[in-house]
Amino acid sequence: MASKKPTDWQNALYEKLRQHDVTQFAYVPDAGHIVLINRSLADPDVHSVALTTEEEGVALAAGANLGGERAVVLMQSSGVGNCVNFFSMIDGGQFPFLTLVSMRGEFGEGNPWQMSMGHAVEPVLEAMGITSIRVEAPEDVEATVEAALTMVFKSEQRVAVLLTQKLIGAKAF
Repeated sequence: MASKKPTDWQNALYEKLRQHDVTQFAYVPDAGHIVLINRSLADPDVHSVALTTEEEGVALAAGANLGGERAVVLMQSSGVGNCVNFFSMIDGGQFPFLTLVSMRGEFGEGNPWQMSMGHAVEPVLEAMGITSIRVEAPEDVEATVEAALTMVFKSEQRVAVLLTQKLIGAKAF
């Protein structure tokens, strides 16, 4: 049996998003999302928008919903802290919202500056009315993202899929 490449789950994740008609990808450049970013940039059927700060992605997702499109916001865990005020907008407006968060400050983290926000991500999301779902193994990515897409686009919920450091690997520091 051929072993899977490290990018297989990331490519499957992109395909799953496209199968659910996600056409807007908002991102702050991040190595944890590089496959999704590059695939979205190469796909002529989607809009891929580089952000200067993560909260712009929250506004983009709300605007996409108002315009009848589906969006995903790609951010690192430190970006969650930047978005708190904007998260109140999606909670107040009851917009569906999907974000994929590449986690830092947990399993194998060598950068002490990432630890505090890494620990705060889930409590912050919960306080803002966003359900967080952790993914730690490649074989769980597709089912987890499928569940999140159903929750967001059929039940109009707010969901963050946390791509953990066990899944993406810890960055060297």
